[in-house]
Amino acid sequence: MTKKIAVINDLSGFGKCSLTAAISAIAAMGVQPCPLPTAILSAQTGYPSYFCDDYTDKMDEFRKEWKKMGVSFDGIYTGFMAGGRQIEKVFDFLDDFYTEGTFLLVDPVMGDNGRRYDMFTPGLLTMMKELVRKADIITPNLTELCLLTDTDYHIIGEITDQKELTGRIEQMCANLTGKGGNAGPNEVVVTGICYTDQTDGVRKVGNLAFSGGHADFSSFPFIGESYSGTGDLFASMIAGGRARGDSLKQTMTLAGRIIELAIQDSAKRNVPRNDGVDYEQYLWMLAKQTSGSDCKTI
Repeated sequence: MTKKIAVINDLSGFGKCSLTAAISAIAAMGVQPCPLPTAILSAQTGYPSYFCDDYTDKMDEFRKEWKKMGVSFDGIYTGFMAGGRQIEKVFDFLDDFYTEGTFLLVDPVMGDNGRRYDMFTPGLLTMMKELVRKADIITPNLTELCLLTDTDYHIIGEITDQKELTGRIEQMCANLTGKGGNAGPNEVVVTGICYTDQTDGVRKVGNLAFSGGHADFSSFPFIGESYSGTGDLFASMIAGGRARGDSLKQTMTLAGRIIELAIQDSAKRNVPRNDGVDYEQYLWMLAKQTSGSDCKTI
């Protein structure tokens, strides 16, 4: 039977992010994405103008109808939340569908590059921390990890040594997971870790997976461009990999490689950052469990 993931996120007509990214990536991994929209937008919010239809009150209707259908999910994956009320709706959804055989992946979208998004409020952070504590796995970027752990991002950003930087991040992850207890998520994958490699002077960006007190780190050269939706793509691949039983390290490495290739292509062709990366040509890499050696053939 096909694995199913309930994907709670917004849908944007333009900008390859949120549900657009999640549906394509998860489906390419042989897993069925079941979208529950939190909002419908003409274009993602990075564009200078957009229309937004808030779906907060309609989220209950999806939950009720799915409950009447008697459906179940192998995973639940939450992304952008416009405010605390939407997180409350997610809690109601978890009451009905989060069972012993279901994993919860939370992408705690709140900011990036040390900047908080416009919708950020202290109240949203409080609610997001509560949601994160319920999660099995979370996929924050470095800014969001700092917010969740009450850490000054600028202090972390001043660290230039990669080993020192990843060591600090590992400690933040350990504190967040309660060192393996029940105080938080079991696993954390931190994205967008930028540093300069001291051996060759190359600017790089990396991802760190923390699980069971152990960390795995992978990185690739920073292209010089930052594109909308790459975090959504990454989290979606992590969710798909979890649903079909791939190892976290394997999925993190594969997701990073696909996004690296997509960014390279998009930067060469001067794709506007708000449009998102052209990742579709690499979806074939997700079609089955792919080893690290397979990735090297690209």
